[in-house]
Amino acid sequence: MEWAEKARELIKDRKWAVFMTVCGVIGMLLVMISSFIPNKDTIKESKAAESRQKAEDFCLTLEKRLTDFLGKIDGAGEVRVFISAGSSERYVYATEGRQSISDNKTDEEEKYVIIGSGSERNALMETVESPKITGAVVLCSGGDNFVVCERIYSAVSAALDLPVGRIYVSKLK
Repeated sequence: MEWAEKARELIKDRKWAVFMTVCGVIGMLLVMISSFIPNKDTIKESKAAESRQKAEDFCLTLEKRLTDFLGKIDGAGEVRVFISAGSSERYVYATEGRQSISDNKTDEEEKYVIIGSGSERNALMETVESPKITGAVVLCSGGDNFVVCERIYSAVSAALDLPVGRIYVSKLK
């Protein structure tokens, strides 16, 4: 019975309404603040998009450099290049290993090198490998001349370390 009387008293004094309003405002503020904190999925998606963008930028830069280079080949004329990449950047992390030999049996153990302390521990990045080039298409004004095509095939194969079977050369319209 005391609780019922206290509840009636709070409602009469309007303290309850103020209390509920303050709780509501605090709840709304917490919801707004939580929308600014990124979740792990969003971070992973943004890193993947960033990696794809870097791979695309890498290909565009390589296309421009190869276009300028191939345009200097005698008889090539106007040149356009398209390069395809099979993967995006790849991160290679440092590892340390241990090998033990006993009774004609070899045990190997390899672990990533971890740097930092506490919650700031990360694997040590050794290198960042550029995207792997999987093919190239070259269109040029002199693409109908066998000698020019052979020079372009050789140049692209040497520049990109691609087998000739992954390169296509044709005449530009």
